[in-house]
Amino acid sequence: MCVGWKRLLLFLPAVIIIPHMLSVLEFQKKTNLGDLRNEERVKFDHLVLGPAAGEGLPDRLHCQGTRALNKTLFGLLPNNPNSGEHVAFVSMFAAYNSAVDGLVSGRPSDLVIVGKTSYNKVERSMAILNVFINFIQVTMPKSNIFILTDPASELHLHRDMVTIQPTQGEYSQDKLMLQRIRSYIAFLEIQLEKITQRREQVSHLIFTDSDIAVVNDLEHIFTDYPSFDLALTFRNNHDQPLNSGFIAVRGTSEGIRRGMAFLQEVLEVYNSKFMKASRMLGDQLALAWIVRSDPKFNERRFSRREAFLDNIGGASVLFLPCSSYNWTPPEGAGQFHGMPLDVKVVHFKGSRKRLMLEAWNFWSSYSNMADMLCLILKSGRTKYDF
Repeated sequence: MCVGWKRLLLFLPAVIIIPHMLSVLEFQKKTNLGDLRNEERVKFDHLVLGPAAGEGLPDRLHCQGTRALNKTLFGLLPNNPNSGEHVAFVSMFAAYNSAVDGLVSGRPSDLVIVGKTSYNKVERSMAILNVFINFIQVTMPKSNIFILTDPASELHLHRDMVTIQPTQGEYSQDKLMLQRIRSYIAFLEIQLEKITQRREQVSHLIFTDSDIAVVNDLEHIFTDYPSFDLALTFRNNHDQPLNSGFIAVRGTSEGIRRGMAFLQEVLEVYNSKFMKASRMLGDQLALAWIVRSDPKFNERRFSRREAFLDNIGGASVLFLPCSSYNWTPPEGAGQFHGMPLDVKVVHFKGSRKRLMLEAWNFWSSYSNMADMLCLILKSGRTKYDF
């Protein structure tokens, strides 16, 4: 009997420990599976509406479902026919039409359906480009649009007031941000030649990413602030206070010269200091470095949502708050406090490309900009499938 108890006592730790270990392993397994499921749920193939941040704040958009409650503060501001100002938009677009791209994008798993339309990988980027043009033509119908692209690309785009402008350069994925600056400089050189040699009047210029939606008129920038040469957008972000997705240049000979000189310095700083970030963010880091290098610059102004002017490297630079001129649903300044009532540009960075197409589909159906902005605001924190 004693021997039996002794054996039982010997096995007792194992009886206690083994189930405990199994439960730990099962918990870890469930946790890992949960993590995998969460990974799978990171991106959705349909719009997911959530609460609209900013409710109760007087200067933010208030929504009931997708209906804007303070929509009277919105409204398209048509170009003033008597202002004499003209604004053109410029964007660089890389079209990838290789055989490999075509094969990859032809797999069923790569197809994305938005509304009633199915897109492969190549078609998605073209759809975004078309929606970019659509929004400009709704809000600023007098504006010309220039698309800078690789001469070797097959970019088939036939739209009124849209010019495809082939620009030599390196369009590989790891050099796109560098090429964008080079393309902007090359475009400005052409505009300067038009002014100096042909004495031709050129438009004021707004350089943007092609995943932005202009939701209100921007002509007023050039009349409200008549002395700036170059405009940048800022946010209250210590590491990346400036966003390169929106750059405006005054269409005068001095404005273009100073804009070119400023971008040339950005290119040089990019090449010398931030090539490790050449695929992404290098241009924004270079912008911040140049601005911070001015000993008189007061960086604390980035924490206030107010436009301001400063002289940087011989150019008069207008700093515009991202919250109005480059508002982005996923991580933009002010996102968690809602959408400002005076938002003019929405930037669908990263995984928000589907949301850009969905927003245009909504506008096409209802022609209500304020309600469309509620759709964006209530969908903006969710990651979608492209």
